[in-house]
Formats: sequence, structure tokens, C-alpha cells
Amino acid sequence: MSRRPSAVQKNNKLTSEELAERAHLSPTACQRRLKRLRAEGVIEADVSIVSPKAVGRHVTVVVLVSLERERADIIDRFKAAIKNTREVMIGYYVTGDADFLLVVTAKDMEDYEQFTRRFFHENNDIKGFKTMVVMDRVKVGFAFPIED
Repeated sequence: MSRRPSAVQKNNKLTSEELAERAHLSPTACQRRLKRLRAEGVIEADVSIVSPKAVGRHVTVVVLVSLERERADIIDRFKAAIKNTREVMIGYYVTGDADFLLVVTAKDMEDYEQFTRRFFHENNDIKGFKTMVVMDRVKVGFAFPIED
């Protein structure tokens, strides 16, 4: 197992023995390397990908958000709002026509409308937002293309 955790990013439930076999190392060496990768921040989290429909989140939307002004305090305040809002699954500060790209989940369109009122309409720092409703979840994952 190298410094790049390609096997564990695809399946973090592999046992030390399974990893050792793939990496041609001992299970103990694999455990030490995983511990180091976590300590160094290479592995940021060990998570499960949950089916949104299985937990009643039937609507996923991609939202492009434009701020009223690009000042550091406004950007920082909006970043904090993103981090503290459970409906926002992913948030990116981006270049281009919008300032932020968000992936938001909701129970239904009525739930999403309530979210927009609370999160966007009541925020004077937001110039506007554009919503794109996800029709089909084609690919979901967080594995980066890593060459071993």
C-alpha cells in the first residue's frame, strides 16, 4: 500500500489481511500506513454512501449561487452557512458565472421551496440562485483517480 490509498478509497471495509495481500505487505504494516494516512490528512474521513431515496430524500438539486458582492467577509459568512446546513451535501466556491455550486437534498419540491426561502431569500448577501433538478443519479462516489 503506497502513500496513495486507492484500494481503501474504493472500499474502506477491507480488512488488514485483504489490504496486505493486495499491497504485498504485512497486515501490521498496512494498519500503520492507514494510521499515518489519516494523521496526515490524506484520508479525510471514512464514510458510507447512503441511498437518498432509502432515507426519504427524493429530490436532489444542483444550485448555482451568486453573491451580491465578492467581499471576504461575505464569502466567509456564506461558507459558514453552507457548512452548518444539513441539506447542503456538497458546496464548492467556484469561478465563472456563479460564486458557489451546491448539491442540495430535499424530501420533495415543497421541502426544497422551504429551504430556498430560509437559505436564499432571507439572505441579503445573495444576488440570485439557479436551480437544476437532478433527473437521474448516474454516478456517485468520492474516489479520486490515483495511479499506484
